[in-house]
Amino acid sequence: MFTGLVEAMGTLLARNGGHMRFCCPFAAELAVGESVSVSGVCLTVEARDEVAFAATAVPMTLRRTSLGSLRPGTPVNLERALPAGGRLGGHIVQGHVDGVGQLLERRPDGDWEALRFGAPPEVLRFVVPRGSVAVDGVSLTVAERDPLGFTVAIVPHTAALTTLGTLRPGAPVNVEADVIAKYVEGLLPTAERLDSGRGSGNG
Repeated sequence: MFTGLVEAMGTLLARNGGHMRFCCPFAAELAVGESVSVSGVCLTVEARDEVAFAATAVPMTLRRTSLGSLRPGTPVNLERALPAGGRLGGHIVQGHVDGVGQLLERRPDGDWEALRFGAPPEVLRFVVPRGSVAVDGVSLTVAERDPLGFTVAIVPHTAALTTLGTLRPGAPVNVEADVIAKYVEGLLPTAERLDSGRGSGNG
């Protein structure tokens, strides 16, 4: 898993379908077979050298994330998987994108910027104010939610060290909702059946 704390920005150097090569500041430290979050998408390192690594995105990943529209020269957010015993500084991010959203607007708000993103309904139902969400692999706190999307605030540090700093309205983004919210929804039907069973037994 990941934490949503981006380690560095890289660049897509080349691609052939789902086969991609990324310039990466920490490429020399990677091992073949380990996981790297590329703008929120978990990919497996297949080869690496001193400056770049290669990975393959399967057709489903290309359809369900913004990786399918990446072009050489596009910047990406990079994060290595959290080591056992490592510090969880952001929130639990799996690198399993729930849907593609888009930046609707950005506006200055004091010392930071407010970014409003649109998101598909199947993702938005897991987004709650003051909860966590990952946008292009960046762990963010939801400030507000509306019927079409949600708003986050980013500080200058986040703007400078991630692709969110140069994102323009209309740009696609990978959105991953908080995994805890998804597990809660998955457990609710079971809880309802248990409550129903207890009710009938007392009658």
